[in-house]
Amino acid sequence: MRKTALAACTILGFFSLLVAPETSFSAEKKGSGGNKALLERGQYLVTVCGCHDCHSPKKMTPNGPVPDEARLLSGHPADEKLPEVPPNIFGPDKWLAITNNHLTGWVGPWGTSYSANLSPDPETGIGVWNNELFIRILRTGKFMASGRDILPPMPWQDYAKFTDTDMKAIFAYLKSIKPVKNQVPASMPAPPPQRQ
Repeated sequence: MRKTALAACTILGFFSLLVAPETSFSAEKKGSGGNKALLERGQYLVTVCGCHDCHSPKKMTPNGPVPDEARLLSGHPADEKLPEVPPNIFGPDKWLAITNNHLTGWVGPWGTSYSANLSPDPETGIGVWNNELFIRILRTGKFMASGRDILPPMPWQDYAKFTDTDMKAIFAYLKSIKPVKNQVPASMPAPPPQRQ
């Protein structure tokens, strides 16, 4: 299953190169004088690692879906409910996962996962986080570094291998973009299997 999830994330990573947004709201553009090299490295890593694939809602264009620049990295839209999942679609010789049109909501044998709001909104995003918490979350695969497991398709096991410097660059870039108020629904792990 991990190989399949990794393959899906790799495919999404390549997709991100096609749909990566061309604009950002870097700290330098906002006039806060951030470290330009660090922000550029962070923006590069966020782009090539496919963060927009799952964390940015999409809008449809004649060339296909692209990240909605008004909602970059804001996670699953709070007002969007996922459709009902048909019964018995997961399993051997069936589907591994299904997703919505934004690629922000996923359902699979692990449960239902919603992409987190990575914008610096202090109430609904990462605005109150610090470097240490961000790094701990990616290294442990635990939501808020001590809560539930981070669910697929988030490839945290791969991202855990980033250097601290790269993680700090990603975090600096995320903190520099436009904050978007969007309360993402809580992900729901699948219930444990019933013993017979």
